[in-house]
Amino acid sequence: MSEISDAIQAKCLAFGDRIIKLNDYLLKEAANAKPTFKIVKGKRVYEKSVPVYLQSVSNLCNQLLRSGTSIGANNAEATNAVSKTDYRAKSFIALKEARESLYWIDLLHRNNYIDDKQYNSIYADCEELVKILVTRCKKINAELEK
Repeated sequence: MSEISDAIQAKCLAFGDRIIKLNDYLLKEAANAKPTFKIVKGKRVYEKSVPVYLQSVSNLCNQLLRSGTSIGANNAEATNAVSKTDYRAKSFIALKEARESLYWIDLLHRNNYIDDKQYNSIYADCEELVKILVTRCKKINAELEK
């Protein structure tokens, strides 16, 4: 791999690490939240099903975990591509996954699962990856059009 590819992969791995830690943190926070209950005949009865708040954050976290870690996986595949077309395809998939991650980060923030500080930090990291991958994809397209 080139120095640039190594640097991109290092950023992808660091972002993946952050996504995994955020996932663990959010699921732990949700699990430690107050359990839901209802009043039945004047008595407090705890819900036996998974509380809705845990289902929501779990689903969002799972989506972000999948897209956020997929960036680095597709980037690694791109750097070991068997052809220029394969390199282009994997690079664009990495970019799509990075953009998808921005979406899930936005949803976590809009629904108050992450605060402004967490949001600004992780969103900026992901946005940086998007910019790097956009630049690379434009360069690939220019080279293939020659």
